[in-house]
Amino acid sequence: MSLAREFRDFAAKGNVIDLAVAVVIGQAFGKIVSALVADLFMPLVGAVLPGGDWREYTVTPLNLKVGSVLGATLDFIVVALVLFLVTVKLMGALKRKGPEPSPTTKACTECLEEIPLAAKRCRACTSPVA
Repeated sequence: MSLAREFRDFAAKGNVIDLAVAVVIGQAFGKIVSALVADLFMPLVGAVLPGGDWREYTVTPLNLKVGSVLGATLDFIVVALVLFLVTVKLMGALKRKGPEPSPTTKACTECLEEIPLAAKRCRACTSPVA
């Protein structure tokens, strides 16, 4: 089999295409979350914290950028919180579980074999079932 044919067979598999679609959707979702964080949440955080441009805060003559590290940490926490709220809470609410399906079998009182509800005798031990 030629290399081109093997590659075509590999790329045409369903799981590879599903993975590609998931990556593209993940990138689009990442852009939405980044926009939420940058344009909605971080201006609110900047308004609450004193000092205005706190991301430019440096320490010691070595010019350690503590504000940048704190900003990146805060960005991560906000992104994780938004992802948690959207993926776990919102998607969980959308996937509400319906009522439990009614059982279609019962246990035999003699041998505990599962039998249909309408059965009059157990198929394993042939005892009558009430």
